Amino acid sequence: MSTVETPGPRKPLVGTVRDKPLTSARIITLTAIIVPPLALLSVTGLLWGVAVGPVDLIMFAIMYVLCGLGITIGFHRLFSHRAFKTTPFMTAVWAILGSMALQGPVTQWVTDHRKHHALSDKEGDPHSPHHGHGPGWMGVLKGLWHAQVGWLLTTKGLERGERYGKDLYADPLIRRLDRLYMLWLALSLGIPFVVGWAWGGGSLWLGFQCFVWAGLLRVFVFDHLTWSVNSICHMFGRRDFATDDESRNFWPLAIPVFGEAWHNNHHAFPGSARHGLHWKQVDLSWALIYGMEKVGLVWDVKVPTQERQDIRKAKAAT
Repeated sequence: MSTVETPGPRKPLVGTVRDKPLTSARIITLTAIIVPPLALLSVTGLLWGVAVGPVDLIMFAIMYVLCGLGITIGFHRLFSHRAFKTTPFMTAVWAILGSMALQGPVTQWVTDHRKHHALSDKEGDPHSPHHGHGPGWMGVLKGLWHAQVGWLLTTKGLERGERYGKDLYADPLIRRLDRLYMLWLALSLGIPFVVGWAWGGGSLWLGFQCFVWAGLLRVFVFDHLTWSVNSICHMFGRRDFATDDESRNFWPLAIPVFGEAWHNNHHAFPGSARHGLHWKQVDLSWALIYGMEKVGLVWDVKVPTQERQDIRKAKAAT
């Protein structure tokens, strides 16, 4: 895994390994889990058949795509796996957009994810549905629950030292953007409100309406689809490549999570900027990375050769 060397002393944002997640992180995570479903109830009870306009749906789509790609391209393929290089400006753009998905700051997300890869489906994996949940169907259900939601309140954010994120903690830009996480949270929910308010000629109700649809519900939908990669894509689907874990490709999730559901491909080649390795495997994140490479916004893009893929497939067949 490549790293970014930055001159000057390293100043971690926090300590090394923690016994429990940071209190602020737990509060934010709990809010992200509880508030959006409550918003869904408010939409059902208050807005259903009464008020949902085109601006709400348009803003839902725009915010979903921008913040979602911030996770898949930024937090995941750029920061976690260094699958390509880009400019400082684009680095900041991807960090901010990913933060606006409300899945945690860059350093927390990346250290959790790198730890997942280091210990995938073994003891210490933050969100494995397989390890430590007991036998039988009850164990399966407990494992799916843990990988989907339970880990957010138990194992998320435990690894906050330099072991899985030296390059990020050494980067002044990333540390600065991390410290502004609450600002990105406010923008993520505030932008829909302002757009709805302005569209409605200063109507607080229309601002609230857009806030619910393009803010809270958008966060709820994308976050749960993302967490489904942790749960479903380690339980169900195809294994085209030999890996040391239970990662699987689950095609129904591929489009809504912008290619992340080609999860067995990803675990076979974690440093690859392309997850959908076959032309039939739709990977919208890769399509954008490919386009950015063509116009010079990114470079040193990593993709496994066909020879490496064939070797892995041969191992899976034996």
